[in-house]
Amino acid sequence: MDKEKELVQVAMQIILHAGDARNYATEALKAAKQFDFETADEKMKQANDCIILAHKAQTTTVQSEMSGEKYEYSMLFAHAQDTLMTIMSEINMSSEMIDILKIIKNSK
Repeated sequence: MDKEKELVQVAMQIILHAGDARNYATEALKAAKQFDFETADEKMKQANDCIILAHKAQTTTVQSEMSGEKYEYSMLFAHAQDTLMTIMSEINMSSEMIDILKIIKNSK
């Protein structure tokens, strides 16, 4: 497989796994707003599992490049990395918001 096709496949893996992670984090927040923390915690676990898969896909490619593999610039791969970074931040913020909702619930 040529390098361009390989990079496209990795980029799509990153985007798909990160998108799944975003969906789970959104579901977790919706559950937490209803004070359903069991569901929220499970959805956040799923979000984290997906974002780890996305991050592993990126890391493999970055490590290959560090080992001497040469890749041409790919707008799709850059987009995938941006998506991964953004959704990692969303997951972190979702986790913090869920913690805040737990504090609110426990203070009532």
